[in-house]
Amino acid sequence: MKKILFTSALLLSGMMSFAQFTYNYLKAADQYYSKEDYNSAATYYEKYLGSRTKTVKPDTYKPYAAVSVVKNKTVKVSSEQQAVYKLAESYRNLHNYGKAAPYYESVMELDKTSFPLASYYYAVSLRALAKYEEATQAFKNFLDGYTANDKFTEAAKRELQNLEFIMAQLNKKDLSEYSVKKAPPALNTTGASYAPLWSNGSTLIFTSTRPDSSFQKNHTYINRLYTASYEAGEVSGIRLLKLDQPEGLHQGAACLSPNGELLFLTRWHIDHGKKVSAIYVSRKNGDNWSDPVVMDALVNSAGNNTQQPYLLEDGKTLLYASDRADGYGGFDLWYATIDESGKPLQTANLGEVINTAGNEQAPFYHAATKTLIFSADNRVGMGGYDFFSSKGNIGTWKAPVNMGYPVNSVKDDIYFTSRSNNKNLLDEVLLGTDRAAECCLELFFVHKNRPPKQLSGIVVSCDNNTPLAGAAINVIDTISNKVVYTHTTAADGSYAFTVEDFLPLKAVANADGYTTNTQQITVPLNEDTAGVTVPVLCLAKLVTPEAPVVLENVYYDFNKATLQEGSFPSLDKLAELLTANPDMHIELSAHTDSKGKPAFNQRLSEARAKTCVEYLVSKGIDRSRLTYIGYGDTQPVAPNTLEDGSDNPEGRQKNRRTAFTIIKK
Repeated sequence: MKKILFTSALLLSGMMSFAQFTYNYLKAADQYYSKEDYNSAATYYEKYLGSRTKTVKPDTYKPYAAVSVVKNKTVKVSSEQQAVYKLAESYRNLHNYGKAAPYYESVMELDKTSFPLASYYYAVSLRALAKYEEATQAFKNFLDGYTANDKFTEAAKRELQNLEFIMAQLNKKDLSEYSVKKAPPALNTTGASYAPLWSNGSTLIFTSTRPDSSFQKNHTYINRLYTASYEAGEVSGIRLLKLDQPEGLHQGAACLSPNGELLFLTRWHIDHGKKVSAIYVSRKNGDNWSDPVVMDALVNSAGNNTQQPYLLEDGKTLLYASDRADGYGGFDLWYATIDESGKPLQTANLGEVINTAGNEQAPFYHAATKTLIFSADNRVGMGGYDFFSSKGNIGTWKAPVNMGYPVNSVKDDIYFTSRSNNKNLLDEVLLGTDRAAECCLELFFVHKNRPPKQLSGIVVSCDNNTPLAGAAINVIDTISNKVVYTHTTAADGSYAFTVEDFLPLKAVANADGYTTNTQQITVPLNEDTAGVTVPVLCLAKLVTPEAPVVLENVYYDFNKATLQEGSFPSLDKLAELLTANPDMHIELSAHTDSKGKPAFNQRLSEARAKTCVEYLVSKGIDRSRLTYIGYGDTQPVAPNTLEDGSDNPEGRQKNRRTAFTIIKK
């Protein structure tokens, strides 16, 4: 009997010890989960569930059931089903969708009613795992069974649009033009690597949670700033940035002033389970950086998170992300005007064109193409955070455009930088993404080849639109005024040429027997446009006059050779004709009426003809193409007096004329 009692006591003691052992796992998991330490939470939820020997059943569910009494105090922890759900949530927040999906599915099978969002996040996980058809059906199932009209309903509808967008992106015709490759292993080691920043072209600054034995504690999972040398695809000399980086304080995304003397960086910590971030400024001090100083409340608004600074090339405009209450929701993109010391002078939201009720983060500006790039999670895209681009400047942004696959993936894509200083935004890009990782952001290189831009057009006759073969075409860069293309039209009047990048151009055409004409070639709004068809360029037939052509509305001061301002338009048209026909030579002639002495009229007419020549020369016409002559009153075209001998004003007006005669084509 004693033996039986002894055995029972041992068994009971063992069961109690096992129960306490299991409870400790669950208690630890809940504590880590509440602090958003999802990696540790997942580890202990797995330990807890692995230690259970019974099958989870729906009738065992009790919200935060008390499972133990410790020192006369009841400590409530999650139920078994809640533990499964939180384990799924932990893996999702770690971006490990492969492990999250089956746990969500388990929760849905056991008690879908108590966990209505399990089916939503299950669909999200399927989409992240590239199971697009299954994800589409899962989102539809969620909408069919979810009765609330809230942000998850809207998100599920948007996710269905995302899936349609994904399918289209994966079937793009230009995918062969992209090159996407993971950065060298030295950059992507254990832990996360993200927020890349170029310094002097070949030095890379980035944030990483890699293990670092130089710290007494917290060898892992602490975000620190590192620097490395990068040249021709090779990375070397990875080391901590020479900046005070206290243990327990995270260092996030950073940027440099154009002169390299100021470093703006994000610092953050966890306070009562919540992330608290702010932007700091550090100054260059030899090879080191001074102790960072927090920027004032104009940027770091009290009670809000501020992070991810980016300084425009003017050194005066700082972009950043903040969740301050006076935004549009979540994290918005803001800008601040700063002085030379980095002190903010004013700040404002980038506006509703850029920001939404979701999150917009990690700004980058490509000066060569005047393009803002940022990551957002509340727009139609590949899923999670996607990169979006917007043309313009502060206050004049165009609607953001999803940068598409493969720049974006079905996971989170956040933190973008480019070393390109040309029109190819994707010439040499380094970005942060978790597309190939179970838990963390990694660095990837992206490059897109840009085929030369094709421009084509046709030259025709203005009178009947007949194509003109053999017309000479000169295409001129209107900025530099340099000829970028010279050719002769084909039999069908066509011409075609390529340029590396679209520029403001004009096509100038001329042909024998026709006047010269010009056609402006505008830059398309989408710089990725493969080709542009230039509007039809027509040339007017050149008509050679058989007699002198009178220039209408050419006036002089009374008894003088001084041109009046009203004469300029008529002479300007003559200058245009001569410019369009560079081989044409003309004679300028001037005539007077019969009033005055013949000798005076002769001198006056010659002076007036010469004045016209000088005006044409001032407009760029070669003097050698111009001659002048004065005829005085010797060639009247109408009677100066009537038959009765009285004055004829109309006749005299016709006689006072200026004309030109083509003497050489």
